[in-house]
Amino acid sequence: MTDAALLSRRWSRKQAGFTLLEILVVMALLSVLMLAMVSALRGVGQGGDRVEARLQQLDDERLAAGFLRNALGRISARSVTTPRGTGPLFEGAPDHVAWVGVMPARYGAGGRHFFRLAVEDIDGNSALVLRYLPWVDQPGFPDWSGAPYQVVVPGVQALGLRYEDARQPDPAQAWSEAWAIADDLPARIALLMQGERLSMDRMVVPLRVLPASDPRGGGEEVIGGGKI
Repeated sequence: MTDAALLSRRWSRKQAGFTLLEILVVMALLSVLMLAMVSALRGVGQGGDRVEARLQQLDDERLAAGFLRNALGRISARSVTTPRGTGPLFEGAPDHVAWVGVMPARYGAGGRHFFRLAVEDIDGNSALVLRYLPWVDQPGFPDWSGAPYQVVVPGVQALGLRYEDARQPDPAQAWSEAWAIADDLPARIALLMQGERLSMDRMVVPLRVLPASDPRGGGEEVIGGGKI
């Protein structure tokens, strides 16, 4: 076969284009590349959503910690007479705590309130819940069943509380799971929370007695126009 014939044959093949098999192979490769690109883009989007959700959770927990420090950290020590004896109206149990304090103004009407903090089931979801009612002069806590509430930390499945006795000289024995001292308040409360994907699983709140309610000060507490 002459050189001219070979060149003519090669030119004819080029003019004929790609075969069906070649086109199918190219399409398969393109499909694989497109699938890989879509998977990568989906992974990036889901990763961004997870990061955003995590940041939102951390921000919510930070706000919850500030709310608890404001609500639980401002407590009235005004003495009342209860079946346990004479002392502050305070109930410290292993799984809940109740007290008289001041509602932070930015979260409501402010002023004195009864408070109760515990884990409850709200709409089928377990959460750390704060119930509250306006304070009235009475020797015990109100019925909490119909009280308004605020979900403080969603997803909390169990709550353990410990109370610090500042009068206990031995630090190893200062903490207890229940508060049984009727005439005094704990110095600090530790909240131990259990739940999935919780970053704030432990929190210690110092109790700051409202100055005018402290019986050692000899004064009367005036908040919101009334005396405690």
